[in-house]
Amino acid sequence: MELSVQSFQLVEHVLTLGYAAMAASLFYFILTIRTTAPKYRPSSVLSVVVMVSALLLLMEQQDSWVAAFTASETEGMMTLTGNFSNGFRYLNWLIDVPMLLIQILFIVGVTGAAFKKYVAQFAGAGMLMVLTGYIGQFSEPLEYSGQGGNVAMWLLWGVVSTVFYAFVLILITRVIKEGKKNLAKSKALPLFSVLLPLFYVSWTLYPLAYIMPVLPFEFGIVAQQVIYTIADVASKVIYGVILTLVGTMMSAEAGFEEAA
Repeated sequence: MELSVQSFQLVEHVLTLGYAAMAASLFYFILTIRTTAPKYRPSSVLSVVVMVSALLLLMEQQDSWVAAFTASETEGMMTLTGNFSNGFRYLNWLIDVPMLLIQILFIVGVTGAAFKKYVAQFAGAGMLMVLTGYIGQFSEPLEYSGQGGNVAMWLLWGVVSTVFYAFVLILITRVIKEGKKNLAKSKALPLFSVLLPLFYVSWTLYPLAYIMPVLPFEFGIVAQQVIYTIADVASKVIYGVILTLVGTMMSAEAGFEEAA
């Protein structure tokens, strides 16, 4: 399996941009954590954990990409000579997905029994969504992986993962609608309202990227890595920044002043 040097470098650069975005955001979340009232801060703490996880595992994903290819005898081409998969991404998502889903609960003000119920549902559905997708990616089609594959099993596990994804969408939609009611009188409401379309678009990119291996090798492998990285930045960095800004605005409205 061969791809052009340009395509190889594009993926390498995109993966580098991905973990660089996580590194920069890590500093942002650390430096702004005291701009929010204590009851909102767990959201920022979880964003810090997400950034550390994503940074380290995306670096491993990029290293795996570089190690899997060598220069081809054909000028301007790279040959797949090693193993490359999205395994590191799935390990990252296994850590990050429950935290991303839970952190919004601190901003919308869900407490008590409802909080515990949402935590259990988000953690359970989120982890099952990732684990079933992780199993499925081992059966990716031959055209993509170069290691053989089982299309039927790949699609089956993809469908199972998507079922859990649909459940997550239902839950997050419910939480955000509850949040809108709680923020009805806040100036942060318009910004908070961006979260639902952002969530729908960024999280739907993941199943889209999952099916990219059906395409010809070079286009499929490049498109998948680019889409996954865009989705990671949108669903983690942009999402986390919006939650932090909303928490900061609501804190100010409640009379909270940033600690010196």
